[in-house]
Amino acid sequence: MSALDWLILGGTLLFIVGYGTWRTRRAGASLDDYLLGGRSASWWAVGLSIMATQASAITFISTPGQAYDDGMRFIQFYLGLPVAMVLIAVFAVPIYHRLQVYTAYEYLEGRFDRRTRTFTALLFLVQRGLSNGLSLYAPALVLSAILGWNIHLTVWLIGGLMIGYTVSGGTKAVAVTQQAQVAVIFTGMVIAGYLLVHYLPEGVGFTDAMRVAGSQGKLNLIDFHFDPNDRYNFWSGITGGLFLALSYFGTDQSQVQRYLAGRDLTESRLGLLMNGLLKIPMQFGILLLGVLLFVFYQFNPAPLTFNRPVYLQVAHSEQYGPQLRGLERSHATLFKARAQATGELVAALKTDDPATVAAAETRLQTVQAANLGLREQAQKLMKQAVPSVEAKDTDYVFLTFVLNYLPQGLVGLLVAVVLSAAMGSAAAGLNALSSTTLVDLYKPRRPGRSEAHYVAVSRWAAAVWGVLGIAFATFAARLENLIQAVNILGSFFYGTILGIFMVAFFMKSINGRTVFWAAVVAQIVVAGLFFTTDIGYLWFNIIGCAMVVAGCAGFKLLAKS
Repeated sequence: MSALDWLILGGTLLFIVGYGTWRTRRAGASLDDYLLGGRSASWWAVGLSIMATQASAITFISTPGQAYDDGMRFIQFYLGLPVAMVLIAVFAVPIYHRLQVYTAYEYLEGRFDRRTRTFTALLFLVQRGLSNGLSLYAPALVLSAILGWNIHLTVWLIGGLMIGYTVSGGTKAVAVTQQAQVAVIFTGMVIAGYLLVHYLPEGVGFTDAMRVAGSQGKLNLIDFHFDPNDRYNFWSGITGGLFLALSYFGTDQSQVQRYLAGRDLTESRLGLLMNGLLKIPMQFGILLLGVLLFVFYQFNPAPLTFNRPVYLQVAHSEQYGPQLRGLERSHATLFKARAQATGELVAALKTDDPATVAAAETRLQTVQAANLGLREQAQKLMKQAVPSVEAKDTDYVFLTFVLNYLPQGLVGLLVAVVLSAAMGSAAAGLNALSSTTLVDLYKPRRPGRSEAHYVAVSRWAAAVWGVLGIAFATFAARLENLIQAVNILGSFFYGTILGIFMVAFFMKSINGRTVFWAAVVAQIVVAGLFFTTDIGYLWFNIIGCAMVVAGCAGFKLLAKS
């Protein structure tokens, strides 16, 4: 990066962290102030905080690569989210506000018993603790690729910064910094989208790019074909996605804590509904960046693999280097044919002649198949050379464009986007982990201590969870596409957690012993299916929830008989 990029990156991050720390310099005197910001947030602050918590750095690094590789069909993952926001606003938020709880799991002890509360809190702590590690790994990936730093060192550097301001200012520091982070994020993504269209060849505009993408199957927004092994279709999104959103926004403390900080019930509800209205358009825009990247690289040289660090390592290998360099030469030759075939397709699409369009599509698809074959050979070769590293390169697609094509200054801004998203999401997760550890595990066993004591314990818990998240982040490079990995991890636990809350809200005659054992069985079943079947991960949200509810209903019937 240039000196200007470093100046913009450093200035942006220093302003965000400094402003948040200064604004909240007197926060944390009481437990209510430290954990929930004094319950004083307005609806738009709640909405922005909810969006920033979900939109981690993984969203902005991995999602464009997901669309580049697989098209727009990932948008179906979010189809159930608006419905979930309405249901949570109607049923869950009034209960939380009426009881004035600090965490969602605090409610479960009054409804069931302490064992059920503790079990649910532990499920959340495991899931969120691991997810925070993924949220830290994504921005570390950026800095490591730019600076050539060791990935583990970079993870510790970013994690330390995030731990510092979260521990010092609590919920209020997280919320205030998130507002500035969202502004930086949206500014950067709009600029990136504009430049992707601007850099297309003369005579090729946005409409032409969309027509090319559509002809290559990248605008696959909705798929009504039902297949339980398919991760993304209308049915998995509107059902599995709905259950995942219900559990994430309704029972995950990292989100519940955002709207518990609202000054009243109406402000919290409006914040949730704001997220329901804006989330799908936001994700559509981020996925559209990936589609534009696909079209951009039809006219501009794309690397054989976007995972440049692994490529360089293998290219300099005596055993594998010559073969990889040979594939690189074939790939460079094939690029000229791809650019020409894409130009012919653009011209054919403007004629509206079906025969001409079909012939041009066939030529381009032939070239694309050959290009895909070369990339698969390269990825297989790199996997042989470096077995411990995932050769899949979709997480590097957007990053490669930023580093290679953006002008000075904008590279720093886009890197600031990624780091801002990382800090906003990971800090909220860390804040929720410390709250749950204190309120649901420590405080019930150490009652009657002073407010200052509990605030101090919460700060220490945040620091410990931050270090654990950093430790897990060092293993994240072994996972598949990051945006999928974080959602797979959530789906593993969220169904069971949602089932517990569904029983709590709607099955008033069920006791704590029944729901506890139903939840334990459900989690075991989900784990068994995860490791032994190819079922799309969104369905685990339905299966886990249904197992808990059905198990409770079954126990109730047996008790009556």
